[in-house]
Amino acid sequence: MKTSAVTSADLGKSILAVPPLARNADLGVSDAENQKLVNHLKQGGVSTFMYGGNANFYNISVGEYDGVLDQLESWVGEDDWVIPSIGADYGKALDQVKILKNRNFPTAMALPLNFPSTPKGVDQGLRRLADAYGKPLIVYVKSDNYLTPRHVADLLADGVACAVKYAAVRENPSIDAFLTELTGYAGTDRIISGIGERPAIEHLMEFKLTGFTSGSVCVAPALSTAMLHALQAGDVATATTIREKFIALEDLRDGFSPLRILHEAVRLAGIADTGPMYPFLSNIDDPKVLDDLETASKELLAANSAA
Repeated sequence: MKTSAVTSADLGKSILAVPPLARNADLGVSDAENQKLVNHLKQGGVSTFMYGGNANFYNISVGEYDGVLDQLESWVGEDDWVIPSIGADYGKALDQVKILKNRNFPTAMALPLNFPSTPKGVDQGLRRLADAYGKPLIVYVKSDNYLTPRHVADLLADGVACAVKYAAVRENPSIDAFLTELTGYAGTDRIISGIGERPAIEHLMEFKLTGFTSGSVCVAPALSTAMLHALQAGDVATATTIREKFIALEDLRDGFSPLRILHEAVRLAGIADTGPMYPFLSNIDDPKVLDDLETASKELLAANSAA
């Protein structure tokens, strides 16, 4: 497992996969099923694994945190990079960094908390967490009221953050005043697009971000990797053709729940049995949604196999 400090090159080396976390009927984390998913991702060229929102790290207990970190390490190889998450609330994040401090992970992602929080308070909290951790964090920006662009740039400049996952949804990803201001302050080499394939072309080609995260990569890793390589080569036409193959699944994720749809998509595609969702989330049980999801997932997997 990668243990060295995070560089800009690391952020563009691979799709940053954001997988669900497969659990057994007793809600324990399943080594066997998660290993299947990691192996599927690795076969498609993925070497970076970010366990965050899709893995429901928001609700993971501090009591199981150390054991889950052991499991995350056991699923990957020496050249792979694993990114656990902390938070979202400050108190739990502080307890978690005290555990992480004794581990070899080079960073952790701070999950965003929109309430109760203020931009100044988040800035102060992230600085305290990084100081307690002794390593920089990945800052996850999902909304305009979490941190200001100046705050984010200063966190990078001061070594509190080693990277930013930018995931504010815009009707038109080409028009983004926050991202324009942020890249003006901080540059682009440590900012990654954090909303999957849909805005990745605009984020990488127009805003020059360094890489992108994906949940749907869990179904089609070879396709998502090919899209990243096309963008890095400036081949927008190929990237656009590939992106279209993800839209049916992404529409379902956006229409119902990015986390819950992805959890079921991996299972319905036959990649791994993701099992029950960890509370306070629940599995999708609408037959129509599941039928549509099974079709979209299997079609995307078939396209991946043909890539």
